[in-house]
Amino acid sequence: MTRPRRLLVVLPNWVGDVVLATPTLAALRSEFHDAHITFLMRSYVSEVTAGCGWHDDELHWPAAAKGLTGLTGLIAAIRRERPDTALLLTNSWRSALTVWLSGARRRVGYAREGRGLLLTDRLVPMRRDGRFVPSSVLPYYAAIAERIGCPVSDRSLQLGIRADHAAAGSALREHYALRAGEYAVVNPGAAFGAAKCWPAEHFAEACDRLRDELGLTPVLVGAKGEHALLERIAKLARGPVVALLNPGTTLGSLKEIIRTARLLLCNDTGPRHYGNAFGVPTVTIFGPTHQAWTQTGYTGEVCIQEPVECGPCQLRLCPIDHRCMTRISAARVIGVARELLARTGERATAGTIPGRP
Repeated sequence: MTRPRRLLVVLPNWVGDVVLATPTLAALRSEFHDAHITFLMRSYVSEVTAGCGWHDDELHWPAAAKGLTGLTGLIAAIRRERPDTALLLTNSWRSALTVWLSGARRRVGYAREGRGLLLTDRLVPMRRDGRFVPSSVLPYYAAIAERIGCPVSDRSLQLGIRADHAAAGSALREHYALRAGEYAVVNPGAAFGAAKCWPAEHFAEACDRLRDELGLTPVLVGAKGEHALLERIAKLARGPVVALLNPGTTLGSLKEIIRTARLLLCNDTGPRHYGNAFGVPTVTIFGPTHQAWTQTGYTGEVCIQEPVECGPCQLRLCPIDHRCMTRISAARVIGVARELLARTGERATAGTIPGRP
């Protein structure tokens, strides 16, 4: 098997999926240490991989407003990179077409979205009765790297922090008078849709319980589009809550904020996996999504999900009464957090998911 000399890796679009791909990305750098590796990604996830040392160059998908002109420019930029091998961690037809037009001789990915003819190496995802079988994406991504001779033996999530991002996070801690190890990060948003979000009233009560029962300062974090939600939760809480609004976090500075937290409480959302990668005890509240898709084997995380007859439905918006989330009480969540902190001590150990799809 010919080893790649110039490797293009097309990263997933979601923050959480990029973190879930990190075992594969780290293995590629280790195995092909003398290759030139370029990441193609959404610009907003660039800070997720920053500081990890796994790639030599990066390219970004153009904004939708740039249309065909932007895509043509991207293809030209990829051609200048002269990749001999391309790995597609995405499943879209557009990403396969882009890589096919880039001139990469070998193109490895899953035969989905009718794009099989655009690939030279076609992997087949697990299906049952015509439907995809819920299973962890860790071995799903790993199988792509293993197809070109790169074993992914360590399946634990990994992240680095670039120096300026660490400094920005430290400045935020100082600005908001946060002491490392004495606060809990609370991330109440979710980019996928409102159905994945535990109610604001429940988060507010959880913040009060974190402070009053566990002695941890509740620290609300979220993207700019979630600031109104953070403000609402802070107003609903009976006692003081620290909301990182102005200044707020970036995906880079958030690494440092989560890394030095005592606990992370969140929905099934991207920053959840920051906690996993940095060994922070994490309580994740699941609603409409199937836990199997993002299973990591991390022993320091407890996932809470209420079994309901209509779920997990995978819908962005609940068409009925959101019972999968409203039935999970703040008392239950904080009880789980208390037990987790008692069990894990200062830090937990990242686990692994063996096997492959």
